[in-house]
Amino acid sequence: METFNKSFTYFICLVSAMGGLLFGYDWVVIGGAKPFYELFFGISNSPEMQGLAMSIALVGCLLGAMVAGALADRYGRKPLLIGSAVLFLFSAWMTGWVDTFNPFLWARFIGGVGIGIASALSPMYIAEVSPAHIRGRLVSLNQMTIVLGILGAQIVNWQIAEPLPAEISAMQLSGDAAQLAAADSFILSSWNGQMGWRWMFWAEAFPAAIFLIMAFFIPESPRYQTMKGENDKAMRTLSMIGGNNYAAEELKIINASRAADAGQAGLKTLFTHKYATVLILGLFVAVFQQWCGTNVIFNYAQEIFSAAGYAVGDVLFNIVITGVANVIFTIVALFTIDRWGRRSLMLFGALSLAIIYTILGTCYYYHVTGFGMVILVVLAISAYAMTLGPVTWVLLAEIFPNRVRGVAMATCTFALWVGSTTLTYFFPPMNAALGSSGSFWIYAAICGIGFIFFLYRLPETKGKTLEELEKKLIKE
Repeated sequence: METFNKSFTYFICLVSAMGGLLFGYDWVVIGGAKPFYELFFGISNSPEMQGLAMSIALVGCLLGAMVAGALADRYGRKPLLIGSAVLFLFSAWMTGWVDTFNPFLWARFIGGVGIGIASALSPMYIAEVSPAHIRGRLVSLNQMTIVLGILGAQIVNWQIAEPLPAEISAMQLSGDAAQLAAADSFILSSWNGQMGWRWMFWAEAFPAAIFLIMAFFIPESPRYQTMKGENDKAMRTLSMIGGNNYAAEELKIINASRAADAGQAGLKTLFTHKYATVLILGLFVAVFQQWCGTNVIFNYAQEIFSAAGYAVGDVLFNIVITGVANVIFTIVALFTIDRWGRRSLMLFGALSLAIIYTILGTCYYYHVTGFGMVILVVLAISAYAMTLGPVTWVLLAEIFPNRVRGVAMATCTFALWVGSTTLTYFFPPMNAALGSSGSFWIYAAICGIGFIFFLYRLPETKGKTLEELEKKLIKE
């Protein structure tokens, strides 16, 4: 199809992708607030509590992802997107309002449930409404909004935090226990330590409210409508996307696929031999996106840049630099994913990160500090942003058949958040035991394994309809 209603199609995709924006903001905002809320709650000397504070939202993600597929197949894609917006809005308010650690954890958990639902539903909805020839670009909009949310959180954190006096930064870098304690005491009593971190979380309420309102103005997924036997509604939605001829052709293809494999299915069907190959592929892609290690840079930037010789004030600025690189190279992905293909980008990303992490680990081993370390981190973020970051969501949204797409996306997103939770929780003790050098060498080895897997097991999916991919990937 050469023509389609661009304004309508991009509108509904962008509204759905706002779940990605809130996902990115909620996921990363805690990294900038970390130096301040840890002192406020008295957990700055407890790696276990620090890991719990960072990973509890990811436990919520597991729950959100686990229920998203079944609920989406039962109630539709649109109601779940609206529900995730409500959870984001409530979590943003509650996280900044609490004064004790346990309610803080509950607030973060609720936000995580919203992330889990949005991360499964947003790319799936976009894939189901997108014309095949631009599906990669449109699903990548979800990743684009994720990185914009990440950058937004980084800029908000940087701007909200009042600059620390130069002598406080010097005390932090001194390594002297007494001076470090004095610096912590000053930060705790400052506006940053008492109120600044709260406003970092509260700022999320504004885009959450916009998402909640706009989600009421998008249609239900036409593939969900046909699954429920609502062909007239699906025809209207498809006509708004590409006109009557396009709608008739798409509806014919969708219904033919449904006739060959009728009805929606649950986990029992997904975990059968018929879907084994594609399920293994989806699970590996999902977990690898997290275990490749790049997301640690966003969540634990303070530790990573501190090890490279930077104080808290400089860390917040360096984080913004990584966020800008993240956005720029995600834009590059928008223009390459439907040209270069998914497979070549995944191969390039895995190999690039393996090389960069090897160099980065070596630099940490020999105590290299300064701006060169920032450049290596930015290179890692850039490689991830144009490959593994967006392509993972595109692959997960398009490799599964209509019949099991909801439950399969939920299963793979659940696995993705299991990977993210384990990565986030175990990084502080692993980093304490192995040092930054050992940690990044481990991530380099994981990326090498990913490259080999993609080389032999990942097919190309660009330019094909979801129904064509079903015929190619599913073996009877």
